Amino acid sequence: MAWVKVPREHHPIFRAALPKDPRVETIQMFGGVAANVNGNLFAGLFGRSTMVWLPEAERAEALALPGATMFDPMGNGRKGDKVMLPDRMMQAPAELRRWIARAFKGAAALPKKAAKKKPKKKTPAKVSKK
Repeated sequence: MAWVKVPREHHPIFRAALPKDPRVETIQMFGGVAANVNGNLFAGLFGRSTMVWLPEAERAEALALPGATMFDPMGNGRKGDKVMLPDRMMQAPAELRRWIARAFKGAAALPKKAAKKKPKKKTPAKVSKK
């Protein structure tokens, strides 16, 4: 998948499609916005559309949508477990909301991920003045 900058106008569409649940956390990712629940990524902007994580049993239904593909951000065939929804989904807010809600429901059922520890800042060694 060739790198395409996330259009700025997609940010409010994506945010409006997120579930109104206090467990939803948004982060900056791939020049866009992504959403987590309990530390599990469930949706995010990429290129001209949205990628969603769905339970394996639901992925085939999403992949049956015309234009949907497995998410391969580097375009090198290393596909993971997320589905890239068709670009047209950004002009279909109700449908986008439904797919994101499904992703949220599936990810919310996963065990909570432990927060990643931030590396300690290195402090310069003290130089003694003699």
